[in-house]
Amino acid sequence: MNASGLIVGLGNPGSEYRETRHNAGFMLAERLADRWGGVWRIEKKFFASLAECRFAGRRWILCRPQTYMNASGEAVGRVAAFHKVAPDRILVLVDDADLPLGTLRLRPEGSPGGHHGLESVEQHLGTRSYPRLRLGIARPQQTRRDLVGHVLGRLADEDRPGWDLMLQRAATQVECWATEGIAPAMNRHNGAAQAAPDTSVNAERKTQ
Repeated sequence: MNASGLIVGLGNPGSEYRETRHNAGFMLAERLADRWGGVWRIEKKFFASLAECRFAGRRWILCRPQTYMNASGEAVGRVAAFHKVAPDRILVLVDDADLPLGTLRLRPEGSPGGHHGLESVEQHLGTRSYPRLRLGIARPQQTRRDLVGHVLGRLADEDRPGWDLMLQRAATQVECWATEGIAPAMNRHNGAAQAAPDTSVNAERKTQ
């Protein structure tokens, strides 16, 4: 059975990059796997770590490319081709330093905006017409060199509450996209992060 969709979190593999701002996509993919009961496994032929999940009665593939950020498209292209997932059913989760911390911006298509991970995905899919969810990580107010250190830096303690809130709402937005489509997900959840109800399977079980 073909997958209903492929959800790709962009980031860099390895313990030295864990919990860095540039790995926001990885973190969101991991949160979705926790909510949907997915188990990660390394698939060397795809250059990726994958988790197959069931959500809303359908099969979804979560992906964390293991190629490093700038070559993310190598993994995305291979997984999409193997599982026969069309570009409009590939949702890419990515950090964005041009958005304030906690801001979400889901779009059905668009330019990479200078993000090398998105550039690689576009190259290997052969199109810009795939949805992407940008996660605001803000940027320092100094130089480009400071920006590199910022995106590859670990979260400061004071940023963690806002970061966790962003991931919570972003996970809810992905679930809305998966069940209702991109327009409702954009209309309800784009913008500054704020408290959102937990709609995970575990939360539903707690109320039963």
